Amino acid sequence: MPERATRNPSSPATDFSIALLNEFVRLGVRDLVLCPGARSQALALAAAGLERAGSIRLHVRTDERSAGFLSVGLALETGLPALVVVTSGTAVANLHPAVLEAHHAGMPMILLTADRPAELRGIRSNQTTVQSGLFGVATRLCLDVPAPVGEPDEAGIAVALARQAMDASTGVLSTAPGPAQLNLAFREPLSAALPADLSVIPAGPAAGPAALPDGPAMLLAAGPRTVVVAGDGAGPAAEELAHAGGWPLLAEVSSGARFGPNLIVHYRELLAAVDLGGEVERVIVFGHPTLSREIPALISRDGVETIVVAPTGLEWYNPGCAARAFTRSVGADAACAAAARTPAGRAWLGRWVMTSRALAEAAAGAERAPIDKRGITRAELAVLRAPLTRARLVDAVWRASWPHDRLVFGASRLIREADKRVPGKKITVLANRGLAGIDGTIATALGVALASQAEPEPRSVGVTRVLMGDLTFLHDVGSLLLAPGEAEPRLQVIVGVDGGGSIFDGLEVAATAPAEAMERVLYTPRRVDLKALAAAYGWDYEIAATRADLERALTGAPTRPTILEVPLVR
Repeated sequence: MPERATRNPSSPATDFSIALLNEFVRLGVRDLVLCPGARSQALALAAAGLERAGSIRLHVRTDERSAGFLSVGLALETGLPALVVVTSGTAVANLHPAVLEAHHAGMPMILLTADRPAELRGIRSNQTTVQSGLFGVATRLCLDVPAPVGEPDEAGIAVALARQAMDASTGVLSTAPGPAQLNLAFREPLSAALPADLSVIPAGPAAGPAALPDGPAMLLAAGPRTVVVAGDGAGPAAEELAHAGGWPLLAEVSSGARFGPNLIVHYRELLAAVDLGGEVERVIVFGHPTLSREIPALISRDGVETIVVAPTGLEWYNPGCAARAFTRSVGADAACAAAARTPAGRAWLGRWVMTSRALAEAAAGAERAPIDKRGITRAELAVLRAPLTRARLVDAVWRASWPHDRLVFGASRLIREADKRVPGKKITVLANRGLAGIDGTIATALGVALASQAEPEPRSVGVTRVLMGDLTFLHDVGSLLLAPGEAEPRLQVIVGVDGGGSIFDGLEVAATAPAEAMERVLYTPRRVDLKALAAAYGWDYEIAATRADLERALTGAPTRPTILEVPLVR
């Protein structure tokens, strides 16, 4: 019988990996997303040891694209970078969609990509390509790290690399958080037994993205008829400025500013009106507006002064290159705040608020049925039994969401439907709008759910709901595969099923393309049994074909991952 191979008693790859990951823990990293692979095994085993010690939360995924977007979701919720560990070759390339989203959204992310050492590169060695610089301008830092050989100073090198990557990812070394890549070469032996004292590594304090140095805010003077626009990720600063200046607030659904008395829900219709949108003279833009054509058209119009506000970022939002000023912070001066309290100031805001309110009441009245003394009417019963539309779906999900919940939108028509109609509500709404791709939505929502529900200090005791169309769901169906033994979040994936591709119905192409071509190459309908998919991946499943079904499904919060299928009227 052949003698069993004995493990090498030491490995520079293991020693270096332990030192590197320990320093990340000391710097405040709490989450590590791992895809298995041979070249990255030292990092993987060190991560498993740190998980056993309670120093990190380890998330194991088989698909690198899912892993990348999981780290995006973790960062959306926590503001901290997660470590993403992958092996060499195509594994690294599969991270590219998530890296681009994090880059454009300004989300911190640290990539630890294992690689072959120098002597195995450029000779067609298996699973070997040029990994350093693969992501181009999308990384804030990219370092090609030579393979450790066991020199005494390599632990110190690992510590320095961790600090440099953390500073780059959180924005210390640039004007915006984003991805950082350490491309780590390893030679055989690729791993060794972990030391027994790994469990004594102390965890450091969590350190969020670094703030830019304080500078004087741009002070806005009174005078021009002004609106405040809040795009994705704008945050409450947009609402605060609108309130201080007495200006209408045009806040997208994922802006983090869709609340307050100045909110204009039906801003699209009002921007098209000559007696309101046509009178705008100044626009103050926060965040990244992506959900309407009316906002870019307003900014590009002659005679409109646009000021773009972004606390961080490598690029400035500037449709049509029409913006006149860019600033990291902004405020209303004393005269401006006083003008908001004058009859003229109140009249400007009041016209927007009252007109938007009238539009909302008209829309609600179209579906409202009167209730007589006997209780529910036939009309009401018919509404409860009627097939669901996108409007009814987003309304129901919005009503069911509360401040302790998380609501994530996919890149489907549903986020635009919500943006057109849902009222103000101070809840956490998130979406991948940095590059607004259709991919990675389930993985992102899983990251949000895991981070918000993490023990021992959960940010949320509620549920995470993610609302998407069927094509968005199918783009990321592989992210349904969860690792056994890991925490199962309270996540409800709500899939509006309309045959796919319906976003093209509202674009100019629908008026010119032949119906059969639209069906073949744009709608791309797919027939997939979501119940069977849920069973295959071990998720719970529900279907809601009527409003009554939907209300019941949303009232009882799921205790584990659940798919809720909602057939929609095309």
